[in-house]
Amino acid sequence: MTYAEALAYLRGLAVFGARFGLETSQRIAAALGNPQEQLRFIHVAGTNGKGSTCAMLESVYRAAGYRVGLFTSPHLVSFRERMQINRELISEAEVARLVEQVSCRINLQSRETESPTFFEFVTVMALKWFAEQRCDVVIWETGLGGRLDATNIVTPLASVITNIALDHQQWLGDTLAKIAAEKAGIIKLGVPVLTAAEAPEASAVIRAVAERNHAPFTAITGELPAEQMLGAALPLRGAHQRRNAALAVAVVRALQDKLPVSEVAVRQGLTRSRWDGRLQEARVGGQKFILDGAHNLDGVHALTAALQGEFAGQSFTLVLGTLADKDSAAMCHELAPLAPRIATVRVASVRSLPPEILAGHCRRANPAAVVSAHETVTSALAAVAGEPCVVVAGSLYLIGEVLELLGLGAAAGERGLNEWHPTLIGR
Repeated sequence: MTYAEALAYLRGLAVFGARFGLETSQRIAAALGNPQEQLRFIHVAGTNGKGSTCAMLESVYRAAGYRVGLFTSPHLVSFRERMQINRELISEAEVARLVEQVSCRINLQSRETESPTFFEFVTVMALKWFAEQRCDVVIWETGLGGRLDATNIVTPLASVITNIALDHQQWLGDTLAKIAAEKAGIIKLGVPVLTAAEAPEASAVIRAVAERNHAPFTAITGELPAEQMLGAALPLRGAHQRRNAALAVAVVRALQDKLPVSEVAVRQGLTRSRWDGRLQEARVGGQKFILDGAHNLDGVHALTAALQGEFAGQSFTLVLGTLADKDSAAMCHELAPLAPRIATVRVASVRSLPPEILAGHCRRANPAAVVSAHETVTSALAAVAGEPCVVVAGSLYLIGEVLELLGLGAAAGERGLNEWHPTLIGR
């Protein structure tokens, strides 16, 4: 099997949508000898901040000399971003080998069993690779939710919940308490729980689940004093990242008896941490770009705070694209007044909100702004080509496409693998 054939196979699994439930991933893992039993995990859930927290944890443990697996989603440009060891992406040859081996194992099973979804297959494929590569620890990010997410077949060293906000309400629940209950589903008996959830109703749910599981509970409040601790600003910008950093440091310290890390390694890891598409700054052709995957209202709150704080005084043009299931009107209400020029764009997804609707939200939020709607990102970037500073936000899918077009990421043509059918099964 070639890499192209492997990607085509994975693309074909997208027709099965997304599934709530652990049975299929458990079945495939068992057929592969339960590779998760050979590994140690830090399981990370939450509404926003999962990827950034994972990136910081990975960087700290790598600085301490560990062989660190990293599993995240979605990818920005290349599918290979989803599985990394010591921040080296899995190779094309390894992807092809693993897809062939796992698919053959599935085909040997009864034809009566359900076909895995894309995410279920990739989750177990990652387990197999990390076990083969003898990772010392795997930083393991959930996909959607937690309780019934395919990643939840592991028993980790720590269960980490970044924050709780309204997102994916149609599947996770329409209140913070309901969403918190889904995220808290990653909590295991006796396994330490650490959370940066700020909303009292969410934190209370997480604490209650931890108590039922006799799991030590730690709530992180406040931000990491980066200048004081590191002697420099945290590379990942924004107050929300300083909160994520405080959570990551608390996790490292809670696991000192199992994964010892020196304070020097903590500092080195944090100062070297990187995570593309989160207040990422780049200069291309004389223009400054700030790329941020603020894909829901909570993410927009964090972006707005950063633009008014750390980036205060900088005038910018906004390129905005969102998915239809987001509270786009509220997102525009907060972001649009900050920009005199706005270009809305269709995200490369069947779930995209039409740019004309998004433009209407922006005009109502900022009647003085010059607003244009664009069917392609290429058109939107051309429209703002003369602007000195451009903020791109609204969807990680959009960020990935812009990274490709600006030459900041290899044009792998693999962003379509992020697409999944909006109907979840097994709920």
